[in-house]
Amino acid sequence: MTTLVRGRGWARTHPLAVDAVLATAVLVCMVVGSFAEPYGEHGPTWGTRTPDAPSLLLMALGALALVFRRRAPWSVLAATCAASIVELLTGEPRAPVVMCAVIALFTVAATTDRSTTWRIGLVTMTGLTGVAMLSGPLPWYAQENLGIFAWTGMASAAGDAVRSRRAFVDAIRERAERAERTREEEARRRVAEERLRIARDLHDVVAHHIALVNVQAGVAAHVMDKRPDQAKEALSHVRDASRSALNELRATVGLLRQSGDPEAPTEPAPGLHRLDELVETFRNAGLPVEVALGQVGLELAAAVDLAAFRIIQEALTNVQKHAGQEATAEVSVVRVGPNVEVTVIDDGPGHEEADGERDIDGRHTGGGHGLLGMRERVTALGGSCTAGPRYGGGFRVHAILPVTTAKGGTA
Repeated sequence: MTTLVRGRGWARTHPLAVDAVLATAVLVCMVVGSFAEPYGEHGPTWGTRTPDAPSLLLMALGALALVFRRRAPWSVLAATCAASIVELLTGEPRAPVVMCAVIALFTVAATTDRSTTWRIGLVTMTGLTGVAMLSGPLPWYAQENLGIFAWTGMASAAGDAVRSRRAFVDAIRERAERAERTREEEARRRVAEERLRIARDLHDVVAHHIALVNVQAGVAAHVMDKRPDQAKEALSHVRDASRSALNELRATVGLLRQSGDPEAPTEPAPGLHRLDELVETFRNAGLPVEVALGQVGLELAAAVDLAAFRIIQEALTNVQKHAGQEATAEVSVVRVGPNVEVTVIDDGPGHEEADGERDIDGRHTGGGHGLLGMRERVTALGGSCTAGPRYGGGFRVHAILPVTTAKGGTA
């Protein structure tokens, strides 16, 4: 830390001491200036005149008032102007007491608004200059009188400039602090959104594949002794499902790697192009699934395509886990106006579908996060999602996703 920086810090924390030093310097300048004679025979001379006692008292009082210029700037300005007027009216020769009023006017201008600065500056300039011109032995156009007008005007202008600069610096500092806070909040929000997205993907992958593994393992254990061929087929499905789970988990975890990592996955995200493969895994697990895939039309954006796939995956997983062994499922993906509607229904008994209990509108009332993850995915894309029991038995999941083109424009 440099000496200048340390000095500024000390001045900020000790304003009264700084003002006392300034008042002392002003007093010294006024006393020294009072010994100068501007109208000597050979030009201005020094030491040819001596200030009288009242002038010295007025100078001391004016300098003392400057010590409190930051605490009471208006009172200090009034006191110094009064001392200056008294000196202009009675001093012979005049002492430069008006220097105190110039400093006080600068302080007022630096602490108030512009319109007030110019009003009080005009009043001070007019008052002090008028008294100086109308009193004393000097002619009204004397340089001392014009000097009072010039110095008070410059004090007002300098104080207003200092105030404007402080306001500008404060505005820049506030804008920078606000930008920093906004940047931190945005970073926290993005981190939270990314964590939530990865949690949804992990839930979808794990719930789907582990449910299939559980079903196939149960089938293998049940028919191991009587029908070993069917048990081998079930174990083969277990192996395929576990391999798919590992691959998707590896792809999801790869999102956590740094950009440019050569080990990060480069395969495309799952979407409706893998719908047949997804449905086939459920059929192999013993769940009859019918698919109605309408003319979706324009190619879906990656986020919409992924959301539709994950919704179908989670809904069929819930059917597999909760609808019973005799249940069947139907999946439909159709284009309706500017939206794509995804519907998954089953004809199982009147059960409380996956992830805890839900009411007829699909509101989450406890349990897991599957249907909640569906709603979060759809809401993030500006769509809507409802889930709930069907009249007469079964369960229905219905999602409306806005169609966007591959270029990002709304269809």
